[in-house]
Amino acid sequence: MRLRNIPGAIEAIQESEFVVQEPEKHKGKWRDVFFQTGPLHIEVGMGKGRFLMDMATLHPDVNYVGIEMYDSVLLRAVQKLEELTEAGDGLPNVRFMRMDARLLPEVFAAGEVDKIYLNFSDPWPKSRHAKRRLPSREFLARYDQILAKEGVVEFKTDNRGLFDFALEEVPEAGWILKECTFDLHHDEKMREGNVMTEYEEKFSSLGTPICKYVIGREK
Repeated sequence: MRLRNIPGAIEAIQESEFVVQEPEKHKGKWRDVFFQTGPLHIEVGMGKGRFLMDMATLHPDVNYVGIEMYDSVLLRAVQKLEELTEAGDGLPNVRFMRMDARLLPEVFAAGEVDKIYLNFSDPWPKSRHAKRRLPSREFLARYDQILAKEGVVEFKTDNRGLFDFALEEVPEAGWILKECTFDLHHDEKMREGNVMTEYEEKFSSLGTPICKYVIGREK
């Protein structure tokens, strides 16, 4: 469920120092946006940004960009980062963008992104909407245009139907399955270092298995 529209959300996002305006102008130069040189990781459909900010805290040497297309949702992430910054716990390695993920190749240059996270993406359950699913072959083709040679895509979901679909798309899109589990929290290897999202915490507490894969284009 999406948050209801929040009055003033668009204006707040446009004025925030944490939101990159006109991101296409940074194509090929994203490391100049941050105060450090380091790997560039992006989360597509970041929601309220908890996962991204937790990752940035744990890995201060990595630069993170969160992508969200809904103003009211993105505003929550902006407000959280503002609170952290005011408390002296700012994250200079985090930036946000308000954009449609279909435009990724217009914003990032070939090989510019080292890792892509897809967490609890909208399942778009109707068959005619399959190409809108973030792990679809259509989106994998977009990721292929911006991901580094040895880069990977990590996908987590509680939706088994969506996960099965995603697995079928991997070879069809010319990608390679590197790691896979249908029950992340009971997989000793893959759960190591796992950072949970809000949805993941909620669903796993109810006993719902969390599925995850890691895919790349080389063995």
